[in-house]
Amino acid sequence: MLSIVAFLFFYFPSIVLSQNVSTFQKLDLPSNSAGPESLAFNFLGRGFYTGISDGRIVKYDGSKFSDAYITSPKRTSLVCDGTNNPALLGPICGRPQGLGFYYKENLLYVADAYLGLRVVGANERLARSLATSAEGVPFKYPDGLDVDQRTGDVYFTDASAIFQMSEIQLAVLANDTTGRLLKYNQKTQQVTVLQRKLGGAAGVAINSDSSYVLVTEFIAQRIQKFWLRGPKAFTSQVIVTFQGRPDNIKRTTVGDFFWVAVNIQRPLGVTVPTAIKIDGNGVILRSLPLDEYYSHTTISEVQQRGSELYIGSMMADFVGLLKYNYTI
Repeated sequence: MLSIVAFLFFYFPSIVLSQNVSTFQKLDLPSNSAGPESLAFNFLGRGFYTGISDGRIVKYDGSKFSDAYITSPKRTSLVCDGTNNPALLGPICGRPQGLGFYYKENLLYVADAYLGLRVVGANERLARSLATSAEGVPFKYPDGLDVDQRTGDVYFTDASAIFQMSEIQLAVLANDTTGRLLKYNQKTQQVTVLQRKLGGAAGVAINSDSSYVLVTEFIAQRIQKFWLRGPKAFTSQVIVTFQGRPDNIKRTTVGDFFWVAVNIQRPLGVTVPTAIKIDGNGVILRSLPLDEYYSHTTISEVQQRGSELYIGSMMADFVGLLKYNYTI
């Protein structure tokens, strides 16, 4: 057994073994790249797409990453080389955040932190703009995104009406509550505001029958349930509060279960990146600390595919892949 472990570590140094997890693997991004905030799988389920800090959306095909799309018409590889300061060059390079496919038309919707809501087709390179404001208020920090596969409507968040992505720490210090939950109607091509006064609106996930969406509040440290249909339509309720900051939320492929990326705050300034699984009522079903693999950074997203968890991070230079040997 020891010889097998030694072999794995010698030839595959990015793989970590533990008692309950079969393997943890780092899927390394291209050189000088970082920040795989969110992931999107296409309808074939082969590999995934992720946006990175230099403004590109790259595709992982099972063995390596390659360029797929960009969100900014001003982007150049000379300026946007991975070392760009987002506070200065975000509007030039773009910063893809939330991603989501509409499978019926093979469209990838993108919430870009500086450029607004955009969309790109399979045979295109540059994403085109759909919206940069809602009800007369410009987007300041588009963040999370999910697509209703029944209608093609897009639900996304604007984290703040005051602070940009590069100013997120100021937003936290100010206890900002100007975030919004938004809906893009594919037929009318109009954006409406569903919720206001959110404390750092971050991730959003629609349930299996499109009757509600869950939206995370990074600053307020909670998740709200917003009803889309039924007797509670267009009302909301807080379903769970965390001792940490939740980021993106993603529904599992089967049932109404959701994985939330939560960075739990501990004494002495310690942060424990944690994957938390909940149901549609906010009941916590599983909590998986990930500090063993993300000891010096935070996580931004957790997506389940079978017995695998794909982990995104705003700061890491890799996508994490946890392969389990039991049901999660």
